[in-house]
Amino acid sequence: MKKELNGRELAGYIKERQAHVVRRMIQAEKIYPKLAIVQVKDDPVINTYVRLKKSYGSDIKIDVRVHEIDQSGAGQVIETLNNDKSVHGIIVQLPLTDISETDELLQLVKPEKDVDALGGKTTLFPATPQAILWLLGGYGVDLKGKKIAIVGQGKLVGAPLTRQLMIDGHDVAVIDEHTENMHDILIDSDIIITATGKHGVITSNDIKQGAVVVDAGVASEEGKTVGDLSSDVYERDDLIITPTKGGVGPLTVCALFENVILAAQNQKNI
Repeated sequence: MKKELNGRELAGYIKERQAHVVRRMIQAEKIYPKLAIVQVKDDPVINTYVRLKKSYGSDIKIDVRVHEIDQSGAGQVIETLNNDKSVHGIIVQLPLTDISETDELLQLVKPEKDVDALGGKTTLFPATPQAILWLLGGYGVDLKGKKIAIVGQGKLVGAPLTRQLMIDGHDVAVIDEHTENMHDILIDSDIIITATGKHGVITSNDIKQGAVVVDAGVASEEGKTVGDLSSDVYERDDLIITPTKGGVGPLTVCALFENVILAAQNQKNI
């Protein structure tokens, strides 16, 4: 029987815990966690993501301020936020209007305030990999002694997750665009985590019976948001798998705000 790894169920518990932690920080330590979002592009999808973050922050009493500016002024705004002690986390909302400046602007964010963990020198763990680990842990998926395949090595998900799992001593096989024997690796894996942004890159024939499958990929097909898995994977009833919606996504927002809380606590300690 198919078992779903439903992130929405876990997100409620994490959100409640975070609200309790923030309330204690405010009341007992006089720490008022604050997140700044630098947004340079007016886009319906981006605006939806930003509204979601503002709503989540409001629910757990974290102040979320959105700085809607022209990209030409982003560097100065980031510098100002870096020097503002009341701001604990800074996000450069992607994609930018001019994507060629992405790395340059991300590198401007102070490492201790880089809650998206995209600047390369951050002291925090990226949100989506953390969400995946929470999801697996929350449903009791034991990684010890399992063969784990990570499909995709992007800097947002695949690469940092691979590093962390290897540090923890797990058996990890990496699959990227240069891998020639992808099917052989996948069919031998107990756990498959994919984040390529290419719909249908993994089919049912690539997955062995009883495997755990986490789809963290985001792609667009005929105007719909889809993942990396082919539709025939969801016809299987023997897998432990993320649903087409509500898998990793809800926990990614939780993990982002976990980083804001950590950044605020770290600043207080310093």
